[in-house]
Amino acid sequence: MKRYSFVLFVVAAGACGSASREGPATAAPSTLPPGAQAISFLGDTLRTLPLSAEVKARYETQLATAKAAYDRTPTNADSIIWYARRLAYLGRIREAIDVYSRGIALHPNNPWLYRHRGHRYISVRELDRAASDLERATALTQGRPDEVEPDGQPNAQNMPIGTLQSNIAYHLALAYYLKGDFARAIPVYRRELADARNDDRRVSTAHWLYMSLRRLGRDAEAAEVLAPIRRDMNVIENDTYHHLLLMYKGELPVDSLLRTGPGGEMSVTDATGAYGVGNWHLYNGRRAEAERLFRRILAGGQWGAFGYIAAEAELARMR
Repeated sequence: MKRYSFVLFVVAAGACGSASREGPATAAPSTLPPGAQAISFLGDTLRTLPLSAEVKARYETQLATAKAAYDRTPTNADSIIWYARRLAYLGRIREAIDVYSRGIALHPNNPWLYRHRGHRYISVRELDRAASDLERATALTQGRPDEVEPDGQPNAQNMPIGTLQSNIAYHLALAYYLKGDFARAIPVYRRELADARNDDRRVSTAHWLYMSLRRLGRDAEAAEVLAPIRRDMNVIENDTYHHLLLMYKGELPVDSLLRTGPGGEMSVTDATGAYGVGNWHLYNGRRAEAERLFRRILAGGQWGAFGYIAAEAELARMR
């Protein structure tokens, strides 16, 4: 397993991001009913992630391995992070956050711990805490060499596409975006896009940057983001973001991005595609169609997916 140890001698803590006036409310952990992972922005209780039996069995096996390593070396940063990551994949997100928090108490200057806990604060709709952790991680990595981040679930080519710093930036900008603070997300996305070293990072970042610009009516700048997007890009795993960008350019039909199962269920990538289309309707003035798609995403059940969280935040603002 990848080592996550990281030593810094002097570093300043990042400041917590200010909440957007339009942003959805977040639930404090003390308000959660027993067994709940989060309260949605719409007031719904979120409990179990929709995992197939095959996926759940694989994740349980991975968790057992990570837990054994953690039990052997409970103060080791690498063991702490992998144990928490495996808990979160199974939807045991509150437990994962607790493990990361214990790790931070032991390793207060380890940016990996803040990066991963910040991600999971997004999952449980605590956006201010997410932004605070990710800003702290940004400060801890300032001026330091970047590192490849190992995938918890490897892609088809077993080739990690992200780095520590790129994932910090991506999730920080997402926290701002979900809060409705598009102006604050844009410069973070721009820096991440400029630093991107593969097409997967380019299309995922370009997608959120494009949407942020369109939401602020900065259409000419948004069009510039689309200009370098081509059909023949070497995308390994972020093909949904790639297809959305091509759709925004008019090169793919809208209905090619909308997929659901026979009972209306969605995969994580289905939710991603549907949110992009719904948001496209929203910033083009078709609010009713956008709301219909956002509600369709929520009916799909993938409450841990960023597309689902974004749709939920939009519906909360529409109220």
